[in-house]
Amino acid sequence: MGLRKCACIDTLYTELPWNERFQAAKDDGFEAVEFWDWRIRDLEETAKAAKNAGIQISGFNGDADYSLVDPEHKEKYLTELKKSIGAAKKVGALSVTIHSNALGDGGVVVNHYDHLSDTVKLCAMYDTLLECAKLAEKEDINVNLEALNITTDHEGNFLKYTQMGAEICSLIGSPRLKLLYDVYHMQINEGCICDTISNYSGQFGHIHVADAPGRHEPGTGEINYKKVIRHLEECGYEGYVGYELFPLTDTKAAVKAIMEEC
Repeated sequence: MGLRKCACIDTLYTELPWNERFQAAKDDGFEAVEFWDWRIRDLEETAKAAKNAGIQISGFNGDADYSLVDPEHKEKYLTELKKSIGAAKKVGALSVTIHSNALGDGGVVVNHYDHLSDTVKLCAMYDTLLECAKLAEKEDINVNLEALNITTDHEGNFLKYTQMGAEICSLIGSPRLKLLYDVYHMQINEGCICDTISNYSGQFGHIHVADAPGRHEPGTGEINYKKVIRHLEECGYEGYVGYELFPLTDTKAAVKAIMEEC
């Protein structure tokens, strides 16, 4: 398959020291790597490791302790996003990933905002995303908005469906603001993977892959990834496919499955 493969090195190659994961991913045939929290990493060493390995850093999470859905968080959210964009430029990353709600340890949604109506949450998210898009255009970096599942990993997350995220990105209309379509999360929340790709792939800026249930490598769950990847290609998607998954046994077996199934 022709799509560019990207390894999440917070879930793959974890048996290796951080700086060795870049070369390991390159040696296995990945064209890029991604990770989660840049704040816990030495950015100079990270940039050096990626450069020495000759591998692209596709991106990392740009969120901190603030949420798009809280209208009182707007300025603080944008301040933190600016810091993340600065970190991305320092390591040569192409994008940052953002979410509707602040996430804590283990991806736990730290505040469900039950006191806010869905109308307030949606309007606040749209309003702040407008500014995120302006910032991304000014800084020449991509921002990818990710919807998450709400039953298995991220209970209480507001953005849970592809349609809402894709339509918001479309309405804002910035080439720098796109949707991160996570096949694992969306199989859990909504299913209809290929129909969703047909309808909204024009708004996809990045793809995440893991099988469901379990969040392991392709072939361990119910998703037909050969079909999914082929359909992404048929619909004209040309971005990275990020393998953000937890190996069922070890990285070697997971990478073998990735290369065979996708």
